[in-house]
Amino acid sequence: MARAVLRRRTSHSSAKKPGPPTKKSRSPDTKSAPAASAPPSKRRQLPFVVRLLVMLVAFAAMVAFAAALARITLQPSPASEALTHSNLHPGRSLRAYLDQPELRDAFRQIGGNLALGIPFGVLLPVLVPKARGILRVLLLTAAAMLLVELVQGALITGRAFDIDDVILNTSGALIGYLLLGRRLNRAVHPRKPRGKGTEAGSN
Repeated sequence: MARAVLRRRTSHSSAKKPGPPTKKSRSPDTKSAPAASAPPSKRRQLPFVVRLLVMLVAFAAMVAFAAALARITLQPSPASEALTHSNLHPGRSLRAYLDQPELRDAFRQIGGNLALGIPFGVLLPVLVPKARGILRVLLLTAAAMLLVELVQGALITGRAFDIDDVILNTSGALIGYLLLGRRLNRAVHPRKPRGKGTEAGSN
């Protein structure tokens, strides 16, 4: 009887004996979240009135340039009719320019054709919002100058079609776009921020 009572006491005391302390596991939700990075500063946009004014100035400049281009390239030159020949081979006229005895003449021919294309690279990105990339500016310039050369060769006395002139004009447009046209396009026609995707599980 005494042994039975003793067993009950020992079992009761062992049941109340606290076990070794256990470490509390941290749930991933309780961990301190890293500080959210600050959103990048948005580029300040030009006021609408300023952008409109820039577009109006660019349009006036394009009209003036088109008139000057027509006067330079589409004016008949009967005196040089016997000296002009069409060129369909890229590089042939360039070699002829560089083979001239005076460097000044070569600079005038090459530099003049490059200068004719620069306004396209500067003004087209302002007047045409979608002309953001280099390829589009080059294609538009090449198409316009190709049309001018075709009119020269077919209708204008003393003028001839020259593929090298188209190449030089397009190269000038590339220079104008890289120097100024790309920046003007971004300032006058800022891109709209892309909307965030819908969250998972949303209705």
